[in-house]
Amino acid sequence: MNKVGIIGYGITPFTKEDKKIESILFDSTKELFKNNSHISRSEIDAVLVSTNSNSKYLSPILSEMAGIQPKIAHSIENLCNSGTNSIVSAYSYIASGLADLVLVTGAERYDSPGSVLEWDNSRGEFKHPIFWSSIFSKSYKRKFGITDEQLAIVSVKNHKQAIENENAFSHKTFTVEEVVNSKQLTDDLRLLDCSRPCTGSASIILGSEDKVKELSENPVWITGIGQKTTSAGFTKNTSFTSMDSTKQAGNVALKMSKKNISDIDVIELHDAFSVCEPMALESLGLSQEGKSMDMIKELHDTDNFKVNPRGGLIGCGHPLGATGIAQTIEITQQLQSTANKRQVDNSKTGLVHNMSAAATSSTVLVLEK
Repeated sequence: MNKVGIIGYGITPFTKEDKKIESILFDSTKELFKNNSHISRSEIDAVLVSTNSNSKYLSPILSEMAGIQPKIAHSIENLCNSGTNSIVSAYSYIASGLADLVLVTGAERYDSPGSVLEWDNSRGEFKHPIFWSSIFSKSYKRKFGITDEQLAIVSVKNHKQAIENENAFSHKTFTVEEVVNSKQLTDDLRLLDCSRPCTGSASIILGSEDKVKELSENPVWITGIGQKTTSAGFTKNTSFTSMDSTKQAGNVALKMSKKNISDIDVIELHDAFSVCEPMALESLGLSQEGKSMDMIKELHDTDNFKVNPRGGLIGCGHPLGATGIAQTIEITQQLQSTANKRQVDNSKTGLVHNMSAAATSSTVLVLEK
């Protein structure tokens, strides 16, 4: 099986800009080739597009706009973890020998239809993600005796870290009191507990070992992949205080990379809502059950950027199709020591956790330099 690495990337600022999805996709692709002028468009074997937009034929359209004529071109949609699923597909094409260079581009508009899963009629009128996250929040706080003020530290930390990310949607810090007193959406969820839908795009080029060595002076390798879907409707979750799909995907990715969770230096977690960060930390084995808020508070108090250095989804924004790719770019920058004020010292191994719909589907990637 061919070794697969990351050669280059491009990313746009996350905003509320009102643009067509085709233009948004092209923005980060253009940025990628601007930053990597030595990569020839004629050598791109596949173009994969990650989005929840209802627009059609986006991968061939992007290929034409970018001046690429790939052998393989198609779109991938899987709600919030579409981005990492696209990276896994690209990895598979390269590992199998079907392609040597694959461009993966993800994008979303601020008004993406992917925010609501219409299929899940078991939730009746409560189809918006704030309702499953409210159930998670209530269950987690009740089981482990966590207060609203404690949980608010996730949002405070991630907004603070987003200040150091020029592409982040949020450019403001908040106190615990401001988070707790922000607009109440449900009994257990406030506005500042939530990631925000926005307009944004991220692109990444993956290559075979030979191509990576030829085209990259500072390569980063994908050494572990785990994917698990346990259901589509959240009513089949075995627990509302842990993430079974994340646990299983994490175990597979770490086993493939021959790493332990203690070997991970920097982590991008899918904090769609405040409660998701402690639940993911525990499900991945980075903390004991019910104890991760202690870890999060210590990271915040010591200005340690190990978890969600770019500001997470809460601080950075959440353009669904771009999120998993943006997370992977962040870990790549961390391992290349190019993350500026967000840099986590001596990062050699990183992890990306990207999930969908109440953690019913999770993707975990392990990256190494």
